[in-house]
Order: sequence, then structure tokens, then C-alpha cells
Amino acid sequence: MAASNYSLKVNRDLLDPNFESYRLSLDAIPTYNVELDAAVEEVKLKDTQYTLEHMRAFGMYNYLHLDPWYEDSVLFVDCKGRVLSLTVTLDTALGKPREVYRISAESSQCEDRLCASLSLTSATWAALSDGTGRLHLLRTGKRGDSSHMKWEQLFSEDLGEPFTILHSVSHVQAGVHTMEVLLLRIQKDLQEAKGSGYSVSLEWITVANTVGHGQEKKYEVKKRRVLRGKSGKGLMVASEKPFIFTHVDGRPVEQPEPEPMEVEKTDPIYFWQQTAEDITVCVRMPEGVTKDEVQFRLTADNISIGLQGFPPLLEGQLYASVDPEASAWIIKNDKSLEVTLQKRSEGPMWPELVMGDRRGEYVMSDEQAAIIHERLTHLTSEDLNGNPDRDKPPCNSQELEDCDGFPEDSFRLTHFDGESLKPTQVVNLGSHQYLFTVDVNPSEMPCLCLRHDVDALVWQPRPDQPSNMWEHIATFNALGYVQASKRDKKFATCAPNFSYASLCECLRRAFIYRQPSPVETVLFNRKQGRQVGQVAKQQVASLDSDKPILGFRATNERLYILTSSNLFVLKVNNN
Repeated sequence: MAASNYSLKVNRDLLDPNFESYRLSLDAIPTYNVELDAAVEEVKLKDTQYTLEHMRAFGMYNYLHLDPWYEDSVLFVDCKGRVLSLTVTLDTALGKPREVYRISAESSQCEDRLCASLSLTSATWAALSDGTGRLHLLRTGKRGDSSHMKWEQLFSEDLGEPFTILHSVSHVQAGVHTMEVLLLRIQKDLQEAKGSGYSVSLEWITVANTVGHGQEKKYEVKKRRVLRGKSGKGLMVASEKPFIFTHVDGRPVEQPEPEPMEVEKTDPIYFWQQTAEDITVCVRMPEGVTKDEVQFRLTADNISIGLQGFPPLLEGQLYASVDPEASAWIIKNDKSLEVTLQKRSEGPMWPELVMGDRRGEYVMSDEQAAIIHERLTHLTSEDLNGNPDRDKPPCNSQELEDCDGFPEDSFRLTHFDGESLKPTQVVNLGSHQYLFTVDVNPSEMPCLCLRHDVDALVWQPRPDQPSNMWEHIATFNALGYVQASKRDKKFATCAPNFSYASLCECLRRAFIYRQPSPVETVLFNRKQGRQVGQVAKQQVASLDSDKPILGFRATNERLYILTSSNLFVLKVNNN
């Protein structure tokens, strides 16, 4: 069965069309420092690891791990191979990180070694890679500040080429404990002749305990599946190019013939443009068409355009509601139909016209692009004494065009069925750039944060709801544009309760963007002639360190930043 194409449905109640900008706050962020007694070893990329895939996977690896089951508990691995845990209860009395496990010293001798990686599988289990190709599954017991238990290794096996762990989950069924672990490798690809010569390989490993001789339970690999591409009971992958399963338990998977419709390239049936208030659609028609031959139906949420006696040329649910009474159509040059749709909600830009329809082409004029860039320049400022009301802020138009441009590759989000290994749902993300992943609820899948127009929207996967598999649960206003303007950005994340989002640069600086909050004193917007009831604050933290930032994680109250020699704790929110 072919995969179903889905569109991400934005929750309009979570958008703020009246959002103006972030206001820089000079309020100091309390910052606490833990000096490490052994360095966090940054594994540098080798000369053979020169591709963009290597840089994304290993060069930008986040060495700090947040424990989603235990609040304000972070872990990392140091150069001695020690897994260290720090739980913060009182910022002014930070203890030393505590050793919970130690990787064997032999792993540091491997020539192609990657950085060690860790995934907290459940409240009592963890998966660990030493960077050489060996996977360890560890029984941690209850973690957190009150626990002083050392972790116990119950599974260790060499799985081939070095990898990093992306994610892991644990479940118990009929008395059998099963762990699913997702591994990432960058491997040479002989078929990738035109590109870098490498491809991204994901391996999905299933490990379960079985009753052996003497009734002793032993953990063993039960299943291995390999997906290849470009960058539970199922699997979700967000990527620039399609992924396909290539091997199961070492045996090649027979690839189906590609569907013709995937290969065929046709001219657009319609073109469309938009402003904050309305949308203009131009549908190609046979030359000499008359208004009596046109079949046109429009409701608040649906549109149908066609010719008498023929199936509709364009039909389906509109991305958002329109006002049918204020909309109209005319025939242009006897060969096209021009439709003007009045948006019911002014402000938000539509990423598509008809849900799931890929036969049209969006056209943005140079004038529109210039207006958008002009509107966006005020959203954030590198200048600590920036004046948001100045008439002509200094800016480089070339830089704005670069940062606001989207990657040329077509991003997609795919759900694979665990049994058939076939894609069941595919979302073409188009220009919705991937920003970051965050664990909001440990009992659910990690959330994806994607750029939509200038905003950043957080999506929660719901694999048990096929009709609504990706739910829009939070919005960070203008963050999509703001993050693109940060040339030295390394990591991005947000608090699990969405009270703030944060970006950090490769060195020293972190930026915090808070959700709008009521102001204590009355503010007045002179340009719009109205009172301002809420203000969104931006804060900048500068670390007392000249070492590169290696890890970056956020909790509801604190931001944790790891360098090779220090762990900084920033108190962002009070209880």
C-alpha cells in the first residue's frame, strides 16, 4: 500500500499575528559554575570525515544529556570514560558530578572512534555507546539526586562500524523486557557518485531478554533493520532525502519499483501569491474559455474550480478559512481564471493553498520579498543597546537574504511501520526547516520544532492517532527568523513547558527568548496608536569561558551549558 501524504495542520489559536518583536532585557541571569576535575573530550573530525553529513552528525553532537524522568538532572561522559551525573536542587550549593558508570579504557585506542553517546531509555534503563561500535545496555535503577547506585551492565555487544545513539525506548510485554535502540552511522556509498560519496545509515536494533538454560534471563539482539538515506512499533524520520530499509538481520530488502508519479515532472496547474490580507490564484484554462463554462464553488474552508463536463482542476480544503462574500473571480486574457480570496484572519502567511495539493507553484515577487525583509529586521538585534523604534536600522540586505533562505532540498517527515517496514505517512515539509528536537514528556515521542514562515512551531508525534499523527502544541513567535540570523549558532532548544526558547553560539554566548508576558506599566505603541499589554523579552548570557560549547540543554527553570572544563548552570525561571 502506498504511503499517504499528509499536511501539518497549524493550530491558529497558538499563533499571534500581532506579535511585534522581542525587547532586550538587561536583567542579569544568575549563573553558577561547576569546575570539572577531568575534561570532556571533544572527539575532532578526521580528514576522512569531511562531508556535511559528518559535520551534522558528529561535529555538532550535543555532549550533554538531560534526564527527562528526573527534573534538573544532567549527564555527560568525560575523557576518562566516566559517565557523570549532576542533579541540581539548590543553585547556590552545587555539588560535584557523581560517577555512575565507567567505559573500559580500551575504547580510547580505536582509530575511527566517535564521541561516546548516551540515551536514557526509561526511568531505570540507559543505552550507551563508547564510540567504537559497541552498544551497552545498563540497568540504572532509580536515578536522580537521592540515588547513589552504580549502573549495572546487562548487555554489551560489538555491532560493527562506530555509531552514535539517536534514541531508545523500553517496553515490557508478556514478561519479556524489550529495548529498541536507533543508531546513526555515516557510511561510504558507492551509489552516491554525484554527491559526497557518503550516505546516512540508521540501524534499528531490538534487544530482549530470553530465558536460557537454568532459567537465567539473558539479553540478546532479536532484530536488526537498516535504513539508508541522506541525512517502538514504528519509526519516524525527519530528513532532507527519502529513507528506505535496505537490510533486515543482514539480509537485503527487496526494493519496490518506484511509482511513476514520483518521477514524472509536470507543469504547475495554478500559480498563487499572497499578502497578509488576501490570496490571488491564477488557474490555467483552455484558450477562449467563457464564464458560463466555469464551475466555481467556494465556502469558508473549501474550494472547487473546474469546467463544465470535466473533473475539477483544483478541489479540496483550504489551508485556513476565507471570507466567501469578499472573494471573487474573473477570466484573464481568455485563457486563465484569476481568483481573489479574502483571508478571514489577517497576518499569518499560508505555507500551501489547498491541503496536500502539490500541483501549484507559489510565486513571490521581488517587491513582496523586500517588504518581508524590511518587516523582519526589527525582530531581534545583536546590539545590546538596540533601539527598536529607530527609523533606519543598519542592516546588510545580502545577509538578510542569506539567512532567510531555505535549503534547496525538500525536507520530509516519514512514519515507518515496524512490521512491514513500509512508509505509512509522509509529510512534505517543503520550506519548513527543521530546528531542533526536545523531550517534553518522557512517556511520549520527542517533539520536533520546525520553522513556519517566521515562527517556530513545536509538533508532538501521535503514532496512535493516524488521522492526526503530528499535533501542533506550541509556538515561539519569530524564532524561525531569529535563529536564521545567528551566523554562529550551534545548538537550539526550549523548556519542556515552552516558557522560553534558547540558542547558543559556538563560543560563550547564549540567547534566551521568553514567551510574551503582561507588563507592569502601561506601554503605548505610537505607530499603531494602541496600548501594549504584553512584552516578549530577549536576554543574552555571556559565559566566563573561552572554551567551545559542547553541550546545551534546557529545563523549565534552568539552562545547562557544557564546555570541556566547566558545566554552567543558568537560573532562567524561578519556581
